[in-house]
Amino acid sequence: MRFERVKPLDAILAAAEQKSLKRTLGWFQLTLFGIGCVIGTGIFALTAAGAQKAGPGLMLAFAIAGAICVVAALCYAEIAAMIPVAGSAYTYTYSVMGELLAWTVGWALVLEYAVAASAVAVTWSDYFQGTVLTQFLGIQLPPWLAAGPLALGGSPGGLINLPAVFIGLLITFLLVIGTSESAKVNAVLVAIKVTALTAFVVLTLPRVQAAQFNPFLPAGVFGGFGSGVGAVGAAATIFFAYVGFDAVSTAAEETKNPQRNVPIGLIGSLLFCTIFYIIVAAGAIGTIGGQPIMGPDGTPWPAGSEELARQCALPQYAQALVCSKEALAHVLREIGFTTVGNMLGIAAFIALPSVILVLMFGQTRIFFVMSRDGLLPDMLSRVHPRFKTPYVVTIITGLAVSLAAAFLPVGQLADIANAGTLYAFMMVAIAVMLLRKREPNRKRSFRTPALWLVGPATIAGCIFLFVNLPFAAMLVLPIWGAVGLMIYFGYSRSRSHLGRGIVEVVSMDQAGLEPEIPGAH
Repeated sequence: MRFERVKPLDAILAAAEQKSLKRTLGWFQLTLFGIGCVIGTGIFALTAAGAQKAGPGLMLAFAIAGAICVVAALCYAEIAAMIPVAGSAYTYTYSVMGELLAWTVGWALVLEYAVAASAVAVTWSDYFQGTVLTQFLGIQLPPWLAAGPLALGGSPGGLINLPAVFIGLLITFLLVIGTSESAKVNAVLVAIKVTALTAFVVLTLPRVQAAQFNPFLPAGVFGGFGSGVGAVGAAATIFFAYVGFDAVSTAAEETKNPQRNVPIGLIGSLLFCTIFYIIVAAGAIGTIGGQPIMGPDGTPWPAGSEELARQCALPQYAQALVCSKEALAHVLREIGFTTVGNMLGIAAFIALPSVILVLMFGQTRIFFVMSRDGLLPDMLSRVHPRFKTPYVVTIITGLAVSLAAAFLPVGQLADIANAGTLYAFMMVAIAVMLLRKREPNRKRSFRTPALWLVGPATIAGCIFLFVNLPFAAMLVLPIWGAVGLMIYFGYSRSRSHLGRGIVEVVSMDQAGLEPEIPGAH
């Protein structure tokens, strides 16, 4: 479908060509880059939630999510190499399918970044409370300050997740005054996370017991539409652990022989991360067990539900993997490596704030580009006179992130973030296929191999994971989208620069935006 307001691709490419990048990356460097981008928060945050959905089938869930990421990444690579400008999937959609659909993608990305940042804030809070406060300082926060309300999956008696609110507001303050991390600092933090996970694998694998994997699929492969359980339901949740691979796609313009090296880098890094994740899951489940807590109907209680919180408060489940808020550190403590478990908790405590910063920084970029297109008020991209940062949108984003982190558990937040991500990736695949058909002679430094198969596989895979999210998470996207459409038709459409005949496309350099720092999830 093509709408009447399509941003001219020639104008977008003219902006992109102002910045010529030297091709220096080979397949090995690209693979390492991809590993650094992908391995991040998800494995720390979602091991317990994934095990509650699928039990030992969590290992299969990682394989399913990884396979869908591979085809999505190959589609992303072609259009990212063609249009290397600010705005990501929003800009790609604007140039191919028009303003209305571009608005829906940009609106979905706003949801993705904000909710993902909230999920990471909750994870940081869990490791902060479990390792820093309890293990090192011997302090236990009052239950009502330690987690969100019971009805939203918090600990019994919970009211607000105060540490999560604190870290969200602190990162907001740092972004307002202009503090942003460098790629070198981020590389160090990624190395800390990878080292911690490697230590986890080395210590747990020798203690794996085959009996812990039986039954392997206690909730089956498919848990049913909207249930969010089973191996596929877990895959829809732990998809969060893979997001970040798109940064590899955007490096296509800096890659030597991209037609050969980009697929190797993408598939190689995702294959490595998938195997690594499966081994981590095997180490966690094979040592202390990872069977879900079942309801009376023989299916797992939903992760983050009120009833699961009640079950986890019972003595017989107090040490269960599925009840732990800092699963990997908890596993190491349970098998006698308390010091190493605490070190892993400290690694997460140190590294995760940078992830929140990256996600909120990415949020401001999307707002900035949409504001420059006239679809959002100019005030959202207003720059602080002293700090030279987009402080208005940063403060709004920070308050929204902190509010969600205050009341929602990490599993529900990851599901909601994935809904927006899956929609954006699906639209990118459609844009690639439409652009290939309409303008086959356009210069492409990378062409998606077998697009006739990879493109539809990406669309089908994204829809497949979406319909296996919990029903509540599925509902969030259309409701959020409906609110966005009301804003578009009530405000944005009449003020759109393109609709008023103003065509303005800016490169990242012109926009004053640094390249996004990878490794967000």
